[in-house]
Amino acid sequence: MTIKVGDMLPSATFRVATADGPVPKSSEEIFKNKKVVLFAVPGAFPPPCHKNHLPGFIARADEILARGVDTIAVTAVNDPFVMAAWEQASNAGGKIVFLSDGNGEFAKAIGLDFDASAAGLGLRSKRYAMLVEDGEVMVLNVEDVPSKADKTSADVLLTQI
Repeated sequence: MTIKVGDMLPSATFRVATADGPVPKSSEEIFKNKKVVLFAVPGAFPPPCHKNHLPGFIARADEILARGVDTIAVTAVNDPFVMAAWEQASNAGGKIVFLSDGNGEFAKAIGLDFDASAAGLGLRSKRYAMLVEDGEVMVLNVEDVPSKADKTSADVLLTQI
């Protein structure tokens, strides 16, 4: 079943890279009593993700946060080391929290996973952007095509916050 507006996010554990190695971060730690923009990409470095999707959230981070958002986070079905390398390569500098969903458990739990095995990529997350308040999905935008980042852009989400 695919998550929808009004649903509560399921309990999940992400991984975040730190200087001491990967550490678990629960969905409760991320979303409880907070207003969070969460967006997902099929992979960390593919051009639509690295050159189109993520840069908009970095560029508009201050505007998003000025609307009462506590955290902006990105997730992908990549390991925490890849997510850390992507954070560094993108110069996200503390504006975005990079959450590893390495096994795709969160993507599967919210019904926004897809099989990219034909391209040699295995299980991936669909591209989406959501606004979550205290664990409840308030806004949800999902792309129909993984290579597009139109309805899930920071610009579009800003009009909905």
